[in-house]
Amino acid sequence: MTDVGEVLELLYDRREGFFPLDELASAMESGRTGVDAAIEQLRRRGHQFETMPAHGIRLVRPARLDAHLIERGLGVARVGRSVICFDEVDSTNDVGRDSAGQEGADGLVVTAEFQRRGRGRQGRQWLSEAGKNAMLSAVLLDSAGALPHEGLTIAAGLAVAEGIEDGCGLECHLKWPNDVLLEGAKVAGVLVERETADPEPCMVVGIGVNVNAAPAADKVDHPATSLAESLGHDVERIDLVRALLRRLDRWVAILTGGGFQDLHTAWISRCGMVNQRIRVVCAGQPSEGRVLDVSPLDGLILCCDDGRRIHLPAASTTVVSSP
Repeated sequence: MTDVGEVLELLYDRREGFFPLDELASAMESGRTGVDAAIEQLRRRGHQFETMPAHGIRLVRPARLDAHLIERGLGVARVGRSVICFDEVDSTNDVGRDSAGQEGADGLVVTAEFQRRGRGRQGRQWLSEAGKNAMLSAVLLDSAGALPHEGLTIAAGLAVAEGIEDGCGLECHLKWPNDVLLEGAKVAGVLVERETADPEPCMVVGIGVNVNAAPAADKVDHPATSLAESLGHDVERIDLVRALLRRLDRWVAILTGGGFQDLHTAWISRCGMVNQRIRVVCAGQPSEGRVLDVSPLDGLILCCDDGRRIHLPAASTTVVSSP
């Protein structure tokens, strides 16, 4: 491990209070010189510090997203084996797509502090204040077609809900196809895109979580909230991202292994849409009826008012109204 990584770990793990510089230097083989050089390099990477001569130094929290801190000891088999953190990009999904041809791209996770052109489903814009939330994309190579779009969409939403519960203790619910709700307001969303370009097809799973800020009410169509709003304090984004990646890694493995029934059972337990009346628009065509089920392969299953039973794919369907 480099001096930079070691210093960052020591300061990050000191959750409360300051770290005396002499104590920090004694923990490093390179001593005080190495500590000073490491802190300066971390400042250039965007980390902020507070210093007090009598007490030492501490990392300003919540810390900025950092690949080293996200990756260390993560214990995943696929998703999150490597992580890249950017200050600013057009879209993490676009960066993920463009990275798919690189060696070791399978399982790569791209994060950014700010997206210039972040997007959600149906061409909508994803709004997020810089440095406040979690925006990430996971690249999954899929030349064998083992990851169905429908299944991966609901698996990703479920992983986010479970990750929030693991990381913050907040119980989330799910609204088909990709909304994660906290007390009825949207706290996260998922955008799964299939890319067929060379050298091999891949799925890019985009996740946005309102961690420490939610968009203004006049900027979104539906009520939105943040984790910090529910908890009454800021949330450490690195801890949350790690929890999300562990859950996403688990569900991708289950999905790849054909565990559709397990996914269905877990997803339905967090969704209140079954047996409820909704109105939807699919490929420009409106439909209204009662929700029968949500299938990891076939999408939403709706019993229309005229008696028809239809399957609605997530990629082209929008829920217009629901309870």
